[in-house]
Amino acid sequence: MDMPAFIANFLSWLGVGLPAFLFVITLVVFIHELGHFIVARLCGVRVETFSIGFGREVIGFNDRKGTRWKLSWIPLGGYVKFFGDADVSSRPNRKALRDLQSHVSHDEDIESGTLHLKPLYQRALVAAAGPFANFILAIVIFTGVILAVGKLAAPPVVESVMPSSAAEIAGIKQGDMIRSVGGQTIQVFPDLQRIVGANSGRPLHIIVTRDGRDIGFDVVPKPADVTDAAGAKRSVGRLGITDATVSVGVIEALKGGLDQTWFIIAQTGSYLGKIFIGRESPDQLHGILGIGAVSDQAARVGFGALLGLAGLMSVSIGLVNLLPIPVLDGGHLLYYACEAVLGRPLGERAQEVGFRLGLAFVLCLMLLATFNDLVRLNLF
Repeated sequence: MDMPAFIANFLSWLGVGLPAFLFVITLVVFIHELGHFIVARLCGVRVETFSIGFGREVIGFNDRKGTRWKLSWIPLGGYVKFFGDADVSSRPNRKALRDLQSHVSHDEDIESGTLHLKPLYQRALVAAAGPFANFILAIVIFTGVILAVGKLAAPPVVESVMPSSAAEIAGIKQGDMIRSVGGQTIQVFPDLQRIVGANSGRPLHIIVTRDGRDIGFDVVPKPADVTDAAGAKRSVGRLGITDATVSVGVIEALKGGLDQTWFIIAQTGSYLGKIFIGRESPDQLHGILGIGAVSDQAARVGFGALLGLAGLMSVSIGLVNLLPIPVLDGGHLLYYACEAVLGRPLGERAQEVGFRLGLAFVLCLMLLATFNDLVRLNLF
């Protein structure tokens, strides 16, 4: 990318993409940390700090129970710091805990407010609350979007046909219900997109239902250049049709929100699992730059698209935080599981080594994701 084009794109992103990026990140991080905060308060844990962002505080206040709520300069995450934590990753402050345990008989209030002296199940609930709050946020967002705009018809029903498109040339019309493509049954519109997208320029036999009768068509999807979430361009097949939507009630919308959330969890979990066993390349991992790019694209489509992105990001962040890597919520749960099996916490040295290895792994993952973003955005 030449420098004038880069500067123009960057200035354009500052006006649209940056506010959109901050909206998505702040919403997702706030709900994640709020999950930890609410469950900790319910368990009687003293919360020292609730921060959106890292680094120096920009603005903040103290609530009635002494928690410092603040907004910090670096808006790339957030944290909740509990009484007895050594740092923002919720590692226990060993020395302080030893001092506390030697004086608990004199100050039971301090003991009751310390996360790391709580029963095992309460500590596990606090750790798991953040990711599950992200899943709840995604369900709420997807449910709201479905209520507002409706749900795609299933099986897909043709809403419109673009002039001179592959569908129009083949004879497909508005109102046709698509039953199968290339011998594969179509349940939902994404099934159709997946098959057609992978067969640009290749003939496909499509069966539709029209006026109660099944009719077959031979269609050749036309190639179309698309840009993915991180800015990479590729060619896919297109029929040139849109799917109809149907209005649904609250229960059906909630079911759709649950289904969509579970679909993203399953797809993301499957992809991450295949990376770890070497069956998938990690080149699809996105970092901050990629999220910034797709936030800009979603914002230009509309607020509904931006909310959809927030739902997707919420699921992804919740799932990643459940990975059994020390410094992440899943790492704390892993330590608690070991404690449950052994009947005692892991040794201090073992936990410290785990935290350091986990931090190194997360940093490497962030560097890899950033490298992928630079390649996709043609900045490297």
